[in-house]
Amino acid sequence: MNYLVAIKEDLPVQKGLCYFTLTVAVIVFACFLADLVLGLAGQKAIAPLHFADESMVTDIIFIVCSLVVGVLAWFTLKEQV
Repeated sequence: MNYLVAIKEDLPVQKGLCYFTLTVAVIVFACFLADLVLGLAGQKAIAPLHFADESMVTDIIFIVCSLVVGVLAWFTLKEQV
């Protein structure tokens, strides 16, 4: 089988993985952004992920990482033929 034919047959799987990665990145971003905003607003009782005093640093790290993963997934999706 030709290599290019095999690549074209796998495109739906590759695009599906890109969409899945984008979805997970958005969910992680939303959860940690909500935790950061609610923690800063003094609503630590209803913050979804507030476990420790270092929660703000953890929130910022996860927000940045989810943005990086989302951008990488977006660029990879746009490169698909």
